[in-house]
Amino acid sequence: MIEHRPFTGLGGADHGWLKARHHFSFASYADPARMGWGAIRVWNDDEIAPQSGFPPHPHSDMEIITYVRDGAITHQDSLGNTGRTEAGDVQVMSAGSGVRHAEYNREDATTRLFQIWILPDQRGGAPSWGARPFPKTDRSGRFVTLASGYADDAEALPIRASARVMGATVKAGERVALDLDPARHVYLVTARGSVEIDGTRIATRDGAAITGSERIEIVGVEDAEIVLVDAA
Repeated sequence: MIEHRPFTGLGGADHGWLKARHHFSFASYADPARMGWGAIRVWNDDEIAPQSGFPPHPHSDMEIITYVRDGAITHQDSLGNTGRTEAGDVQVMSAGSGVRHAEYNREDATTRLFQIWILPDQRGGAPSWGARPFPKTDRSGRFVTLASGYADDAEALPIRASARVMGATVKAGERVALDLDPARHVYLVTARGSVEIDGTRIATRDGAAITGSERIEIVGVEDAEIVLVDAA
């Protein structure tokens, strides 16, 4: 089953410095039918104005993955971590028993990113943060695991959930297949470009909620960049 969720139908808010679209219920956007997808609780599509951002605020018991699409985001937290994550790269914060963090766009242009929240397998634990580059050339025509709760994914950023965050780039006319466990919940968003998944067209920044499938085939309609989460 593939449920197409067009970008134009997403919830959202315009705070001036922040233009946000929500694939699932978040803040003032509440839809009982979209409280999450399996262990995926939040998928926000954020545009952050230059020299602005999220001031320090707390989190606990959540795996928070940030995928930067344009610009860069600068992270600061109560553990003393600081870092700047650029377009195409990924940062992960395991909130664990509790952490305060801030995310600022220190750039002179708009930063665009996906922020994804996944419920951890267990509550508590020491909070942590990490980031790393993932060159798009390494993802050409195939999926690369960006963050994972599985020890076998040694090159991925670790998270504390039975889930994988994956990325791929697909050229127009190119086909990429992915084997799935039909019992799991997969959510896919096109960061740019458009694709077809088993005949369903997914345009730029659209979402696709997938379950009950053993395999999907993705065809590039235009050159596209894809982010996908496979979760319990």
